Amino acid sequence: MKINKICIVFALVLPIGSALACASCGCSLNTDLSAQGMGSNPGWSFDARYDYLNQNQLRAGKSVISPANASITQNVKAGGNAEVEGYTRNSYLTSSVDYNNGERWGATFILPFIQRDHMTFGVDSWPSGTAGYTSQASGFGDIKIIGRYFGFSEQKNWGLQFGIKLPTGNNGQTAPAASGGGVTAVDPGLQLGTGSTDLIVGIYKFGHIAATDDWGYFGNFQFQAAVDSKSTPSNIDALPGSSGSYRPGNSLNINAGVNYQGFENWTPTLQLNLIDKKADSGAAADTWATGGTLIYLAPGLMYSTSDSTKYYTNVQLPMYQNLNGIQLVPKFVGSVGVRLNF
Repeated sequence: MKINKICIVFALVLPIGSALACASCGCSLNTDLSAQGMGSNPGWSFDARYDYLNQNQLRAGKSVISPANASITQNVKAGGNAEVEGYTRNSYLTSSVDYNNGERWGATFILPFIQRDHMTFGVDSWPSGTAGYTSQASGFGDIKIIGRYFGFSEQKNWGLQFGIKLPTGNNGQTAPAASGGGVTAVDPGLQLGTGSTDLIVGIYKFGHIAATDDWGYFGNFQFQAAVDSKSTPSNIDALPGSSGSYRPGNSLNINAGVNYQGFENWTPTLQLNLIDKKADSGAAADTWATGGTLIYLAPGLMYSTSDSTKYYTNVQLPMYQNLNGIQLVPKFVGSVGVRLNF
């Protein structure tokens, strides 16, 4: 089976100090208050964020496609029909601990917990699903450690980020086959971890919009690439179609937004999130129906109960979607979170 389903956008590319939680999918929502110019106090902070996305819409390229049409579409890489997927429901709880020395540098430790339910009809078995499977998984995903340096200017309003993603999440999940004939390997892109070590580099900037009293802007650019990928674990490499190497595709995330700080406790935000992800590679990868380019518009709202406690919520709405092959995408992504400064 396949997929890297661009879990679009859940989770946190808090580019410099928040939580990144999608196991194998790309993440693009910016909820890093430090990178937005609204929370760069020295010392320790804790951020907890919950995201929900229900990937239940099949898309081919830039268009929605029905399961019936998807089932007769040719997978040019595999030389047969395309896989028809039913849904992938994702819940993420991402915790991050951040330290900011207030002068030049900071660092963030990010740990995601993922719950994922998936159903696929398989190839040549829609609508019966006899060649597919249903899977459920929950557990911790891949850990990320991201550092930042912002000592370039007196205002400390821009900086560089550098980090690493470690292969700590489980990537050996299997599921009962729908036909009742034993088990099947869950697609690499649906595992809780990618099995790869990734490097992360980026840059961010924020500031005040000239000729306004209360409007600010923020933006960030982040690139992530696997530098050490592993073959599939021994518990699944004997299963059909599962053995061999797997490398998640490189991803580029660009976020730009504005915020209004004229209210006493409320701060509205609006951001544009872009992710461009290359197709996965390797013998166990789906190289046809992974990767693509997506743009989301994300209105949000933050409420401060004190200088040390802030609550926030965002919803991401698709503006542009151009996917490789046929993939599942969500119609929206919802997020809520809290940030505590110590």
